[in-house]
Amino acid sequence: MVIELRPTRGGFLRPFGCGWFIREFLLGKGPEGSLAIDPERGAAQSDINYEYKEALARATARERAERIISRMVLSGADVTEEQAERIYERELKKVSRKFTHMRYHSFLMYFGVLKRLGWVETTGQTEASTIQEYYHPAPGRIYYRLTEKGIAAGDELWSNPLFTLYPEIGPSHMKRPD
Repeated sequence: MVIELRPTRGGFLRPFGCGWFIREFLLGKGPEGSLAIDPERGAAQSDINYEYKEALARATARERAERIISRMVLSGADVTEEQAERIYERELKKVSRKFTHMRYHSFLMYFGVLKRLGWVETTGQTEASTIQEYYHPAPGRIYYRLTEKGIAAGDELWSNPLFTLYPEIGPSHMKRPD
């Protein structure tokens, strides 16, 4: 009997993928406890990245807490809601915000792929960035929203935008079965 090992929607290391999160966030759904935004107003890239990292931290802490609580219950302990919440909060404090291995530059490169696909567009709204207080020529924060094309793209396309943009490289990165 052969059991296929395949990742869930977030891959092997993450509870959910970056593309899925960006789409849901820009749709205004507030995925995984993140801020719910106005889809027409959009959000700045730095805000999307921050919300993504925090949502990953919450999901990871929840999974870790669930494993701890499951072991406690299996060993015969009676776990109250307050204890479960304390375990979750403790695990949330332990999660490093750098655990995802996606630094801000990588996020910007990923977002650039979404722009080249035509799935996100600027809203025309900008605001001053913090650095502009000290260096006025610095660029402002640009807001982005989903395009109709981005909304229409399905889960499979959003699961790997790079392979969607360059379909010829997709198969060369997949391991061939022996």
